Amino acid sequence: MTSRRHTERMSTKRATVYFDENLHRAIRLKAAETDRSISDLVNEAVRQSLAEDADDLAAFDDRASEPDLPFERVVKELRERGKL
Repeated sequence: MTSRRHTERMSTKRATVYFDENLHRAIRLKAAETDRSISDLVNEAVRQSLAEDADDLAAFDDRASEPDLPFERVVKELRERGKL
């Protein structure tokens, strides 16, 4: 018999993830305290991480037209201005 929860997730893929022992204990406790599955918590964390990556990429795109400043030049200018 297939559970309703499993049926709603037929498009999901299964993966094996190895957690550090202490991290696994913490995520198990959080899952129990929040009445959510470990899979739900991991999916949420990965989604959040990917959303942060997307924000970073968008910021890079927004700044693509800005001039490049070579590191050596920036350091030299800071030294010349007495900041280093």
